[in-house]
Amino acid sequence: MSSPTPAERRTRACQERLRSADADLVLFPSHNLTYLSGFAETPGERHLLLFVTWEGDPIFLVPELYGDQVREASWVPDVRTWADEEDPRELLAEVVADRGLGGDRLLVDDTMHARFTQDLRAAAGPGCEFGLASEVLAPLRVHKDAAELDALRRAGRVADAVVEDLRALGPDVVGTTERELAADVERRLSEAGGEGVPFEVIVGAGENGAKPHHAHGDREIEAGDPVVLDFGTRVGSRVTPARSSGQTQSGPRYPSDQTRTLVFAGDPPEEFETVHDVVREAQQAAVDAVAPGVPAEDVDAAAREVIEAAGYGDRFIHRTGHGVGLDVHEEPYIVAGNDRPLEPGMVFSVEPGVYLPGAFGVRIEDLVVVTDEGCERLNHADRGWRCP
Repeated sequence: MSSPTPAERRTRACQERLRSADADLVLFPSHNLTYLSGFAETPGERHLLLFVTWEGDPIFLVPELYGDQVREASWVPDVRTWADEEDPRELLAEVVADRGLGGDRLLVDDTMHARFTQDLRAAAGPGCEFGLASEVLAPLRVHKDAAELDALRRAGRVADAVVEDLRALGPDVVGTTERELAADVERRLSEAGGEGVPFEVIVGAGENGAKPHHAHGDREIEAGDPVVLDFGTRVGSRVTPARSSGQTQSGPRYPSDQTRTLVFAGDPPEEFETVHDVVREAQQAAVDAVAPGVPAEDVDAAAREVIEAAGYGDRFIHRTGHGVGLDVHEEPYIVAGNDRPLEPGMVFSVEPGVYLPGAFGVRIEDLVVVTDEGCERLNHADRGWRCP
């Protein structure tokens, strides 16, 4: 008998939480569905649903054209298909009846389209209370298992390699536009082994770097410009599907998320070096604060104290970090007011920044994973601003 896949182990842990919550679960194409099944797809207009009850195996209800894909990618043995000429709501009602899903509570994907939720309401009946899947899945997804951590480490190495490639370009970057450099970053990520980008590449030159979520535009990069570079890629996890011959295959893709602020050539603005030193010190202070049992808000406070002491407190205008997993932004959030204690296996960004409108911005970001004794950085590229 083959060992359970990571997705099956996660499903069994989810079922324990469903039992405690006195609820059943229905997912549609999302990272939650991928997390429990191993199958990844984007939402569409067709009914593609995963039903998970307290016990027994889940049930996939999928369009016929997806049948073979789901069976190959997922460990779930019960895959029921419907043809385009059929009414999927009838089959949905059959699954609800077969598994007794019209009970007290039904949790649905947080991002489920309204039409599917309405169909489930009709099938489950008026006595069924609806809730959100995050009630049971967020506490599971916040702790990364070995397969997830391996993928996150590899994604981090790809981002590191590209940062060093960019640094080596030095003066060759001057005269290119933010948009051109962003395209070059994407190309280099792919060549280094990345599988697409989890968010739009940020290239913020000069005054554009003072806008934390400026993506990129047609501004030319000039000598002396501080350039904020925030990017990542996705890397597939290594899994052995339940129906395979034992050969490892690429599973769900996990992201990297890293920021460096570089000056490719020339002398930066007078205040820049001071600001960069402050942000780098703040990032190190926050990383040093990470340990099991430490409230998430204390990590935010560690970074903020350094920046406030330097007189830039009002220019640090976002939280210090966010959790990273299948979603680039997920729990835990490293922000004031979040007193949740950190636990081993949590992965999140540490990314303080200082933004001076009309002048420049500085942000330095790495991902870390909480360990039994502290934390492990998942990014190791040089955090300095100088280029050769």
